Amino acid sequence: MSFLPVTLAECRARGWDAPDFVYVTGDAYVDHPSFGLAIISRVLEKAGYRVAMLPQPDWHSCEDFLRFGRPRLGFLVTAGVIDSMVNHYTVAKKPRGRDVYSPGGKAGMRPDRATIVYANRIRQAYGNVPILLGGVEASLRRFAHYDYWDDRVRNSCLVDAGADVLMFGMGERSILRVAKWLEEGRPIPELRAPGTCVMVSSPPEEALVLPAMEEVAADRAAYARAFNLQYDEQDPVRGRSLCQKHGKRYLLQNPPDMPLSREELDRVYALPYERAWHPMYDKDGGVPALSEVKFSIAHVRGCFGACNFCALTFHQGRIVTSRSRESVLREATLLARARDFKGYIHDVGGPTANFRRPACNGQMERGACKGKQCLFPKPCKNLDASHREYVDILRALRNVPGVKKVFVRSGVRFDYALADADGTFLRELVAHHVSGQLKVAPEHISPRVLRAMGKPAPEVFERFVRRFQQLNEEMGLKQYLVPYFISSHPGCELSDAVLLAEYIHNTGQHPEQVQDFYPTPGTLSTAMFYTGLDPRDMKPVYVPRDPHEKALQRALMQYFRPENHALVLEALRRAGREDLIGFGRECLVPPRLIRREGKNAKGDRPAPGKPKDAPRKGGRPETSAARKGRAEKPDMPKPKKKRPAKPSPTGKRRV
Repeated sequence: MSFLPVTLAECRARGWDAPDFVYVTGDAYVDHPSFGLAIISRVLEKAGYRVAMLPQPDWHSCEDFLRFGRPRLGFLVTAGVIDSMVNHYTVAKKPRGRDVYSPGGKAGMRPDRATIVYANRIRQAYGNVPILLGGVEASLRRFAHYDYWDDRVRNSCLVDAGADVLMFGMGERSILRVAKWLEEGRPIPELRAPGTCVMVSSPPEEALVLPAMEEVAADRAAYARAFNLQYDEQDPVRGRSLCQKHGKRYLLQNPPDMPLSREELDRVYALPYERAWHPMYDKDGGVPALSEVKFSIAHVRGCFGACNFCALTFHQGRIVTSRSRESVLREATLLARARDFKGYIHDVGGPTANFRRPACNGQMERGACKGKQCLFPKPCKNLDASHREYVDILRALRNVPGVKKVFVRSGVRFDYALADADGTFLRELVAHHVSGQLKVAPEHISPRVLRAMGKPAPEVFERFVRRFQQLNEEMGLKQYLVPYFISSHPGCELSDAVLLAEYIHNTGQHPEQVQDFYPTPGTLSTAMFYTGLDPRDMKPVYVPRDPHEKALQRALMQYFRPENHALVLEALRRAGREDLIGFGRECLVPPRLIRREGKNAKGDRPAPGKPKDAPRKGGRPETSAARKGRAEKPDMPKPKKKRPAKPSPTGKRRV
């Protein structure tokens, strides 16, 4: 095994006169199956193609793109594991200071809209060389789409990049079909491979024509209708070809490709990955993102959860496929032999850890049901909720020599777990696979907001909390749930945010990090955010867009922080919930911020520059000797010790 070449000299050492493909990526080169560039490059290598890697090139000129010369078949371009704009900016559109997919976590190693910038530089350097786009950024931006950072509708990524082919979804089959097409010298506009997009002069007869780019950019209702058509046809079994006019030409999306079979997935994960970052990054301390996945196992692809704010439906799809038990165990054995393995498999998961197969027996034949969801508003009567296969795999992993503990950290769909009448999975999860805290994602507590999100009713989560607590008590364990919540999602009014704050307060949670809704391309929730409409029924949806209202909703989720006091007071008064202001047990905040001894107005620490023995009001500085004498007086009452807080099943302490 060895890394693929990253220099022309390494190509020459392999006896190559030129590579077949040059793979340009916005991420550092990590040869691990959790990184899409590693999978696609190894799939091509297995098929006999020569692939040279060009990670994080200098995009300020064409020079870096000339490193390998003109490839025989073309350039592959990806922004990386995540969208470059999400990688660069917070939801408040502030630059991030760290990029875990770059050496040493250094930010600024790729441009904004990396897919477009890279492709434009390649076109500038080589003229009509074939350029093939892939990865999450291209996949989710394949149609005219609302761009949160520009606050407008942008062209398809394929149009702005001036590329030839855009591959969407998981591309193992697509890349081989496109490679063969290029090798045969066939016209690219005639490509009809599933999972690909090309530009054509007129719509094919079988294609469904969407509202044009110019129309959706000018009319939000047209945008909502176009998105709903795209969403409905995002199915590999029943999905149709789609066309959308951009200027004088049409973007043609061929139908989505079928997910890989179990046997195909097994072969993909058996390819000869180095499972490491390229040695050229050693001087920088490596690539931080690898540490999150190095000792984790991805056993599944796809997600039929179909949360409205999640782009997985538009990328991996709703039909779940998984690796075999034998494939997962082989990888675990490989991990256990690693020199730096400490005995802990950090995760056995995927988009949703406890999915293993299609939601029902009919999905592979009929596709996912149009206009319906498998788990929302309640589990479908045809849902297969058995966890037996997953439980069997987890049990087998615990017995792999060298493995001390196997964790499940990538998130459990709690309503699906509850739908399994057997109950063995939850019992085994609590007994063996929780590392003190289990991440779950109820996302909100307001029924109105949950409906807009496509998430189960709050009663379902409460049932899961009780069951989790009951199992921990039976086993004598002290483990906690860590719920994730989102503020300012479409449909969330200030009164809904107050309901969530009450829930956080009553369950004794103190979330350290909270998440504002982030409108990213390819999600139903983003279409709601932009249009103010639910694309499925065209009914109006309230959208909290005002930055100050978003700040109020966010502050309510951390009402206990002194720096949020003024915002929380304002939010409660605006929502007509003054009953939550005061000193009672049910109150979120007092009517005024009370200064505590030794703390400033923010409640954190003494004001900067204030000396330890600063004068008390109306007196001189108290010396250390005076303090000592005061402390030794026998008539000074000692403060009562506080009783320890009672633990909560959903947080670290109960208020």
